[in-house]
Amino acid sequence: MNIQNGILPATKSMKDFEKLLESNTEYIILLEVRVSQVKSLVQYAKKHNKKVFLHADLIQGLKTDDFAIEFLCNEVKPHGIISTRANVINRAKKHRIVAIQRLFLLDSHALEQNLKIIQKTQPDYIEILPGLIPKLIKEIYDEVNIPVIAGGLIRSQEDVNYALEGGAFAVTTSRKELWNFS
Repeated sequence: MNIQNGILPATKSMKDFEKLLESNTEYIILLEVRVSQVKSLVQYAKKHNKKVFLHADLIQGLKTDDFAIEFLCNEVKPHGIISTRANVINRAKKHRIVAIQRLFLLDSHALEQNLKIIQKTQPDYIEILPGLIPKLIKEIYDEVNIPVIAGGLIRSQEDVNYALEGGAFAVTTSRKELWNFS
């Protein structure tokens, strides 16, 4: 992935989606989109030469079972899928869609369980939340050798720099003031 300024912009609103279509960013992450809109939004973004990542767990009206992911991969055709669920990551990989495993680092037990899941699913990227723990970014990367994306609670340029300096491949944020795209 060619990430500009280390940022993968994530949007929940149509206004911000439109802004990103006119920007020079290559990637857009869609959050909290309705299932009835998802196909047309991805097609629209592709017409603007954008690559869309769908957060499958947050698509309103979509159950994240194997059939839903098959629908997303075969009919919607995003560039990638983001999910906390191993079955979604496995199905996306079978369809040769970029798979980003999202992890919530709540405590040591959660970290251990997530590392076991990653060893099985072998996603293309890992997104960790909160993304403000550089020591864990490096630890996870060293353990699994899969690029780590930091997300969650990224509120300032200092937070972005902190995560990138800690070894993050990129940072996801819905804070449009951090996007810095023309």
